[in-house]
Amino acid sequence: MSTPSTRLPEGRYGRSADARTDRTLRIVGSVLGACLVLLVGWFGFHYVAGSEISAEVIKFELSDDSVAVHLEVHKDAGASGYCTLRSQSADGAEVGRADFRFDGDATRIDEVVTLRTTSPGTTAELVGCRAG
Repeated sequence: MSTPSTRLPEGRYGRSADARTDRTLRIVGSVLGACLVLLVGWFGFHYVAGSEISAEVIKFELSDDSVAVHLEVHKDAGASGYCTLRSQSADGAEVGRADFRFDGDATRIDEVVTLRTTSPGTTAELVGCRAG
């Protein structure tokens, strides 16, 4: 018995996809994928590298005209920067805001700072820290 030819007549059904088009799409997809990986890596590196100083409010004590805030600061050795704290009253109005500078070679600093307020505050909030 003979088997019928499995080859289709050329030009009758057309080509499902041109080989060059497939290759071009693969190349474009690979380049775009590599660019996406590089972009995510770049943003990740700058996010991590940009955070040379960070802090956490451990506790705070309130008084009528100030808030004593216990801060734990983590930074790179030799890096300097500042952290911004604020306090709000019971109705949500901001009653105090100040920047506290941290310099030196220590990588971990435990310090109690005093935030002066215009009226009694009910909170102590770390707004953020910046190197510089």
